Amino acid sequence: MNDDQPSGNPWIKSLLVWGGIFLALLMVVSMFGARSETGLAIPYSDFRARVASDSVASVEISEDRITGKFTNGDSFATVPVPGDTTLTQLLQAHDVKYSGKEAEQGSLLVYILAQTLPFLLIVGIAFFALRQVQKGGGSGAMGFGKSKAKLLTERSGRVTFDDVAGIDEAREELEEIVEFLRDPSRFSKLGGQIPKGALLVGSPGTGKTLLARAIAGEAGVPFFTISGSDFVEMFVGVGASRVRDMFEQAKKNAPCIVFIDEIDAVGRHRGHGLGNSNDEREQTLNQLLVEMDGFEANEGIIIIAATNRPDVLDPALLRPGRFDRQVVVPVPDIEGREKILAVHMKKVPLAPDVNARVIARGTPGFSGADLANLVNEAALLAARRNKRLVAMQEFEDAKDKVMMGAERRSMVMTDEEKKMTAYHEAGHAIVSLNEEASDPIHKATIIPRGRALGMVMRLPERDSYSYHRDKMLANLSVAMGGRVAEELIFGHDKVSSGASSDIQYATSLARNMVTKWGMSDKLGPLQYEEQQEGYLGMGGSHRLMASDETNKLIDSEIRLLVDTAHARATQILNDQNEALHALANAMLEYETLSGDEIKQLLEAGHIDRPSEPRGPSAPRPASGSSIPKSGKRLSGGGATPLGA
Repeated sequence: MNDDQPSGNPWIKSLLVWGGIFLALLMVVSMFGARSETGLAIPYSDFRARVASDSVASVEISEDRITGKFTNGDSFATVPVPGDTTLTQLLQAHDVKYSGKEAEQGSLLVYILAQTLPFLLIVGIAFFALRQVQKGGGSGAMGFGKSKAKLLTERSGRVTFDDVAGIDEAREELEEIVEFLRDPSRFSKLGGQIPKGALLVGSPGTGKTLLARAIAGEAGVPFFTISGSDFVEMFVGVGASRVRDMFEQAKKNAPCIVFIDEIDAVGRHRGHGLGNSNDEREQTLNQLLVEMDGFEANEGIIIIAATNRPDVLDPALLRPGRFDRQVVVPVPDIEGREKILAVHMKKVPLAPDVNARVIARGTPGFSGADLANLVNEAALLAARRNKRLVAMQEFEDAKDKVMMGAERRSMVMTDEEKKMTAYHEAGHAIVSLNEEASDPIHKATIIPRGRALGMVMRLPERDSYSYHRDKMLANLSVAMGGRVAEELIFGHDKVSSGASSDIQYATSLARNMVTKWGMSDKLGPLQYEEQQEGYLGMGGSHRLMASDETNKLIDSEIRLLVDTAHARATQILNDQNEALHALANAMLEYETLSGDEIKQLLEAGHIDRPSEPRGPSAPRPASGSSIPKSGKRLSGGGATPLGA
């Protein structure tokens, strides 16, 4: 926050301070240096003895000091004894040249300065340091109560709604705020009042902060930004003081926008802290509530806050009059992803084959930040490959890296283990192709990526917001395809632990179908489990109270769904045995196949691509156990990994 008093050039102030310190040190050195130039200090008795031995050439006598030179040219100094009247006679007797010298004026002042100057230097440096600390706008020891909100100016790098894509509904919700800031009389003359606050709710990376900056850029008003954690300190009352100071500064710049990021750090439910209380955080929240909607109106100040945990906020903070609007900033759909990619691709030189629509279709569930990272990764890949343009291949490789992890070609595994991986992934692919409700295959690979040894990646034709029973049953069969392929080809005793993530996924999906989504004929449309937030925010499923018979029936229904999927996968792979062998051999040869190449292989019996044999020294993938595979979105509000 800026001080009201005008401040001079900080460089000039610093130069003056350090110049004064240098001059003071130079004065001290000069005083002691001048005193040392008088020569060797000797006792008065030695001085008389040297005069008597004809070792002294000349002297200068003052009331408090005698200086001179020996016959060898060295200088000396001594202090005379008061009342000695024979000195001049002694000097005349030994032909020593002597003369009088006036006493030095100001010697007492020099002495006082020499004694007090170090103390003055310490006081001056401390005063200078304290002034620097206090100028930090609340960052120093004497500025605890000052707000840490930063006033952003949009003179350069101005963000507008043109830079925000893929969240059209959220943008429309906030355009009214921009119109009010541009022309307040348009609303006030009809008795309308602009919302005092807007709460942006969305997952991390969806563009909440970018949207707030776009509002400020469109309205052309001052924009204060602060984090919720900046209010809270170890001393009780500091946060409340910072809230008051922030609103005082905002009033001076009204109309303006105050953006509080991660407001859940200070706006959590009161009385739910450690030990059932948190005085500092609660006082800060109380002051924020009063400032937003108290007796004193804050006209022209609009509070915009962002959080990804609205469920933990205090109800008093969310009521009308404070945060009147809750604007959901969702993960973009395919149309939104295409628009977001177009915004970020403006900064990248693109090859003619780049198709943003194809990339958007292959990135379901990506947020705006994820898509920005994807474009950046593609540009970095093109730079490492010494290309002038970023081609579609770089975007595909970057997408695989972001979604599945980097290739781990340095891993080494035996041919038998590689063969098992190939049949495992081929089993997933064959079952997926024979299940009508399954999503199309995008890519299959036996190259390890991230924590996965191999995977079959399926992508939906369009974004899905709910899933039907037939699709869930198809997903269960696909998940069992890898394990069934190992059983059919290598035998029951040779199955590996690579299907652990498939089993985990299938069990979780079957449990949700039975206990949450009412897809069991025997149990009916009843809920038997609920999601609850545990200690420190770690959630988990909790089975509701039920009888022992009901719990046994739940377990049996889950087992029935998984066993049925296993039997379905076994039937498909037995019927498609030749296709299973053909696809596994092709993956051993090419290591990575696209969905179109898999279809071509199974329909035409070959792939129109030259083989890529690898020499004995080439790095090969290695085996592993219990590795989670590539993911796809399922219903229930979250992402569940699908075994590959």
